[in-house]
Amino acid sequence: MTPRQVERSYLLISGLYNLSASLIWGVNTLFLLNAGLDIFQVFIANGVFTASMMVFEIPTGVLADTRGRRASFLLSVIVILIGTLGYVWIAETTGSLTGFVVMSVVLGLGYTFYTGAVDAWLVDALNATGYEGELDQVFARGGIVFAGSMLLGTLAGGLLGTLDLSLPYLVRSAMLAGVFVVAWFTMHDIGYTPRKGGWRKLPEEMGKIASASLAHGWKSLGVRLLMIVGLIQALFMDWSYHSWQPYFLGMLGREDAVWVAGIIAALIALSSMLGSALVVRFSNKNRRRTTLMLVGAIILGMGGMATGLADSFWTAVPIYLMVGIVFGLLGPVKQAYLHQLIPSEHRATVVSFDSLMRSGGAVGGRLGLGFLARQQSLSVGYIVGGIVSLLALPVLLILRRLGQAADRTGAKSPGSE
Repeated sequence: MTPRQVERSYLLISGLYNLSASLIWGVNTLFLLNAGLDIFQVFIANGVFTASMMVFEIPTGVLADTRGRRASFLLSVIVILIGTLGYVWIAETTGSLTGFVVMSVVLGLGYTFYTGAVDAWLVDALNATGYEGELDQVFARGGIVFAGSMLLGTLAGGLLGTLDLSLPYLVRSAMLAGVFVVAWFTMHDIGYTPRKGGWRKLPEEMGKIASASLAHGWKSLGVRLLMIVGLIQALFMDWSYHSWQPYFLGMLGREDAVWVAGIIAALIALSSMLGSALVVRFSNKNRRRTTLMLVGAIILGMGGMATGLADSFWTAVPIYLMVGIVFGLLGPVKQAYLHQLIPSEHRATVVSFDSLMRSGGAVGGRLGLGFLARQQSLSVGYIVGGIVSLLALPVLLILRRLGQAADRTGAKSPGSE
C-alpha cells in the first residue's frame, strides 16, 4: 500500500464507524426514557458506560498491542453491534435498568477496543509505507471526517427517531455490519507484527506489554505531561459540551426551541471541522507544537470564562464556537506529538492510557462542575471551568522546556526508520 492508500483507508473506516456510532447520540436519552427508565436511571446507565470504558481501556489496548490492531478494531465492531441490538431487545422486553446497565458495559467494552487501535494502526502503516508528511495533517483530516460524520449521523438519527426511536439503533447495527466488511478487506497490520503464540500465552504476553507500556507511558515525562494536559482540558470541555443546551436556550428564553439546539449543534460540529482544517495551515516544517498548544490553551480558558460572563445568547454562542475551533485544532497536534514519543510495539496501550486519563477528566468535570452549576449557576460553571483549563499552561511550559524532537513538526516517531 502507498501512504495515500493507508490514509484513505483510515478516513473511510473511521468515517463509517463514527457515522454508525453517532446515529443514536441525539436520541439515546429519549430512547431510554421511552423504554421506561426515569431520568436518574438514564444517568446511571450512561455513567456505567463511561465507567466501563475507564476499566477496559488498558486491557483492550494491551490486547491490540498483542494480537494486532486489526483484530482489536474488528472486535470493537462486533461487540458494539451486540450491545446496540441488546438495547433494542431490552427495550422491547423487560425495559429494566439492570438490562440496560449490562448492555452499557458491553458498549463501553466495544468502544475501548477502538480507542488506541486505529490510531496505532494508522501511524505504523504510514511509517512502513514511507510517509514523509506531517502526522498533524493526517489527524486533522481525520478530525474533519469525525466531526462531519458525527453531524451527519446525529441529524440522520434524529430524523429516524421521529419515525420510531428503535430505528436509529437498527440502522446503526446494519451499518456496523458493513463497517466490519470494509475493515476486513482494507485494514491489515502493516509495519507491526502481532505476537505469535497460542491463547495460553496471551496473559503472559499481555503482562509484558502492560509493564513495558507503563515505562513508555506514565514513566515517560513527555507522555505524562501530554496526558495531564488532556485530562485538564477534558474537565471543562466535556462538561461544557453537555451543558450548552440548557445554558444557551435559557439565555435565549426559549428552552423548548429544539430547532435552535439543532442549529447550534451543527455549528459546533462545523467549528471543530474548521479547527482541524487550520492544523494543515499551521503545521509547517520545524514549527513547535507547544506554541500552538500554549496559544490554544490560553484561548480555551479565556473563551470558557467569556462564555460564562456573556450577558446574551448572541454573545455567548459565537464565543463558544471559537472555543470549539481551538479544541478542534488542538486535538490533532496533541495526537501527533504523543505518537512521536511512543514506540510502535506499545502504541495502542499508551494511547488507550491517554484515553483513560481524558475519560477520568471528563467524569471529574461532570461531577465537579455539575455540582457547582447546580449550587450556583451554569454561567459560574463555565467561568470556573475556563479557569481550571488554564492549569494546562504550566504543564505545557514544562513540556516545552524539555526540548523534545517531537515538539517540532518533521520529527519521526520511534520505529519509523
